[in-house]
Amino acid sequence: MHNKSVLQKIGLPRLIIGLFLLGLFIAAPLAGVSLADSIENVLARFGMFSILVLSLVPMVQSGCGLNFGLPIGIVAGILGGVTSIEFGLTGFGGIFVGMLIGAAIAVIFGWGYGVLLNKIKGDEMLIATYVGYSFTAFMCMIYLVLPYKNPVSVLSYAGRGLAQQIPVADYWMKNLIDANGTKSSVGVLTDFLSFNVFGVRIPVGMYLVFAVFALAVWVFFRTKTGTAMTAVGSNPAYAQAGGIHINRMRLFSVILSTVIAAAGIVVYQQSYGFIQLYQSPLSFTFQTVAALLIGGASINKASIPNVIIGTFLFQGIITLTPTVINGALSIDVSEVLRLIVTNGMIVYALTRRNHNE
Repeated sequence: MHNKSVLQKIGLPRLIIGLFLLGLFIAAPLAGVSLADSIENVLARFGMFSILVLSLVPMVQSGCGLNFGLPIGIVAGILGGVTSIEFGLTGFGGIFVGMLIGAAIAVIFGWGYGVLLNKIKGDEMLIATYVGYSFTAFMCMIYLVLPYKNPVSVLSYAGRGLAQQIPVADYWMKNLIDANGTKSSVGVLTDFLSFNVFGVRIPVGMYLVFAVFALAVWVFFRTKTGTAMTAVGSNPAYAQAGGIHINRMRLFSVILSTVIAAAGIVVYQQSYGFIQLYQSPLSFTFQTVAALLIGGASINKASIPNVIIGTFLFQGIITLTPTVINGALSIDVSEVLRLIVTNGMIVYALTRRNHNE
């Protein structure tokens, strides 16, 4: 009986995905892939994506559904990062200023986004998807006329407008030289307090930033406002009867989600090495939503454990599957496999969006 309850709590789908991921770790050395590198890559990708997945929680809890309008927050973070680089800010200061500027822009974007979602209750996820794509397309035009001047940011052939990819190596990254004399660059947050365990580099800095945001979200949902927000998502009629202003709570949740997403993309950028503009924000939407759902969330209930479990499982699978199969078959089909696995897990997650298991 006890084993059955544990299985029900974990959920058979997540158990299968977890066992498959464990199998990939076991198979990696047999396929000629370094186990240490495999673990390190999964840990790094967790740090890169975890805050973005966390940003979905407030909207889910308030009943606004899965945030398919995530690109709105990502664009705010992109603008914050580009502005920080425009000022020539480097290191931790540059990263945190980028977060602050992105958060300020996200408040404005999130307010407009929230007002819209309040007008179309019941169709949030459909409209949010359209808004995310439309807003991204609109910003593609805006990027071309923004008055940034830093040579690293602007289109070299035009002398104005923002480039597709803006390197952050000279601003938010530091150079490392390993024992073999090999030079590499790593984000300053990623490297902060990092250490090696059996040849695996643990990116403590990114985990600390995620822990701060996760703790803030956890504490918030135990305040009076956070409890009211959850009540709106669980039972709007009951919440309204209790004197809770439903539209206000929903609006606040959308702004909060947008702000967290803006900060999350800055953490991602410093690790990735580039700020990616134009159509790039769209690539994060379904990955983050799928990760949250695989972690056990539903369309009206999500928690921090859902974020942690889902991000680790999703990023682990899409990171290791192509690498292990490439090593086993000695052919390069990594991108094709990555697309197949990523889209397959997204489809699976979305088909289970109404379930808690």
